Amino acid sequence: MTISDHTSEKVGVLVSYGLGFLALSWLVFMMFIKKSDKERGQPPLPPGPKPLPLVGNLLSLDSELHTYFASLSKDYGPILTFWLGKKVGIIISSPSVAKEVLKDQDTIFANRDMPAAALESAYGGRDIAWSPYGPEWRMLRKVCVREMLSSATLDSFYQLRRNEIQQTIKFLCSQTGKKVSVGEQMFLTVLNVITNMLWGGTVKGEERASMAAEFREVVTRMVEQLGKPNISDFYPSLGRFDLQGIRKKTRDMALKFDGIFDRLIEQRGMEKMGDDDDGEIKKSKDFLEFLMRLRDEGDAKTPLTMTHLKALLMDMVVGGTDTTSNALEFTLAELMNKPEAMTKAQQELDSVVGKDRMVEESDIPKLPYLNAVMKEALRLHPTLPLLIPHCPSETSNVAGYTVPKGSRVFINVWAVHRDPTIWENPSEFKPERFYHQVDGRDHAKWDYSGNDFNYFPFGSGRRICAGTAMAERMFLFSLASLIHSFEWTLPEGVKMDLTEKFGIVLKKKIPLVAIPTPRLSPTSLYDQ
Repeated sequence: MTISDHTSEKVGVLVSYGLGFLALSWLVFMMFIKKSDKERGQPPLPPGPKPLPLVGNLLSLDSELHTYFASLSKDYGPILTFWLGKKVGIIISSPSVAKEVLKDQDTIFANRDMPAAALESAYGGRDIAWSPYGPEWRMLRKVCVREMLSSATLDSFYQLRRNEIQQTIKFLCSQTGKKVSVGEQMFLTVLNVITNMLWGGTVKGEERASMAAEFREVVTRMVEQLGKPNISDFYPSLGRFDLQGIRKKTRDMALKFDGIFDRLIEQRGMEKMGDDDDGEIKKSKDFLEFLMRLRDEGDAKTPLTMTHLKALLMDMVVGGTDTTSNALEFTLAELMNKPEAMTKAQQELDSVVGKDRMVEESDIPKLPYLNAVMKEALRLHPTLPLLIPHCPSETSNVAGYTVPKGSRVFINVWAVHRDPTIWENPSEFKPERFYHQVDGRDHAKWDYSGNDFNYFPFGSGRRICAGTAMAERMFLFSLASLIHSFEWTLPEGVKMDLTEKFGIVLKKKIPLVAIPTPRLSPTSLYDQ
C-alpha cells in the first residue's frame, strides 16, 4: 500500500467519523426539540415529510418549489414543516393560516429570513425588502411609500412613462411581421422608465443604452442567485465557506451596481440639490435628487444614510424591472392563448379610446375588464409565488402548532390562488371572475390591499410590497398600449406554452416570442 493509499484511507475514516458525528448531533438535536417542547407544554411542530439525519428533507427538494410545496400541502395540510438542513421551514398554503401570520400576528412575523445572496445584494439588508422590522425599516417605508411612490409623485412622472411607452410602440411598429421577444422588450421599457425616474437626465445617449444593457444582465443574474437553494442558508456554520459560490457571484454583481450608483452620485454632486426658493423635497426632479435632499434634511433620530440611499436605488431597479416585465409577458401570453378574452379587452379599449389615438394613462380607470385581466394573470402567475420568506421574532402558535423563532416561513400564494375550494376552475384564465355588473355597468372586484386572503398577489400586512402603486400603473398602461396598438400572433408552427419556471420571481419557462401587426389608423400614430 502506497503513502497516498494510506492518506486516502485516513481521509475516508475521518469523513466517516465526521458524518457519523453530524448525524448523531442531528438526532440529539431533534430529540432535544421534542423533549423541550413537551416539557414546556408547547404544541408540536406542524406535520410534514419525515426528515433524514443531517440533510432534513433537502434530498427530496424539487426545483419547482411552488408546485412541490402545493403537492405537499395536499398530504400534510395547510401548514407543514419542511426541514431545510438544520433550518426549520414552515409552509403555509391556506387563507386562514396566512391570515394568522400576516394579520393576527403580523408584528411577530414582520422580520425576514435573509439568505446569503440578499445580504450581498441589499447592502447587508439595509433596504426596504430585507431590513429587519423596526425604526430603520419604518423610516425606509415612509420614504418609499409616502414620498417616492405617492400618487402625487407618480402623477408628476406620467410624461416620462408616456414617452417610454411611445418609444416602445414605435419600435414594435418597425418590427411589423417580425418576431419579437416580448419579455426582453418590456424589461427594457420598464427599466428605462424606472432609471429615468431615479436619476432623470443624468444619463443620456450611448451611456444610457450601455447602462440599460448592463443592468438587464446584472438584474437577471442577481434574481437567479436570490432564488437558488443555498447550502450556506441551510447550515449557517458553513456560511463562511460559500460552498456554491452564490455569495461571491452576488457580491460581484452588487459591486457593479454600486459602481454605477457612485458614478451617478458623483456626477450629481454631494451638495444640496436644486435651486428652488423654498427648498421643498417634493419639488425634486428625480428620486436621486430627492434622496440626496432627504439625506441632508432628514430625521436625525433615524437618518437616511448613503448606504440606505443606494439600497433603495437597488430595490427600485431590481425589484421593479424583472417583476413587471415577467408579469406582462405572462399576461400577453394568456390573452393570446384565449382569443375571446383578447377580443373583449380590445373592444373595451376601442370603445373608450377609439382607434384614432394612443392610450393615455387617464383612460385606465375606464377599463374595468383590462383591470380584471391584470388581476386574473396575477392570480394564475403571482410574481413572487412564495412571497419573500417571513421569520418570527419569537416562538409562536399558528393553527394549533408551534412555529419556532428564527424559522423560515413560506406563504405559498400560488397555491392559495389555485385552490379549487376557493376558485372555480382555478387553472382557467377567466378575467370575468374579477369584475361584476352594477346598474348595467362593469365594476372591478378585489384589490391589492392584502385584506382578502383569498387573493393577495403583492402580499399583506406590514411587509406588503411597497411598489404596488407603481407596478399597477406601469403594468396597466403598458398592457393597454400593447394590445390596443397591435394584434399579436405566434410564429408559424409554434404553439403557446404557458409553463412556469420557479424562482424568487416567477418566469415563463419558454420566453414569449410573438409577431406584432399594427391595428390603428392612421399609421402616423406610431411615429409620435
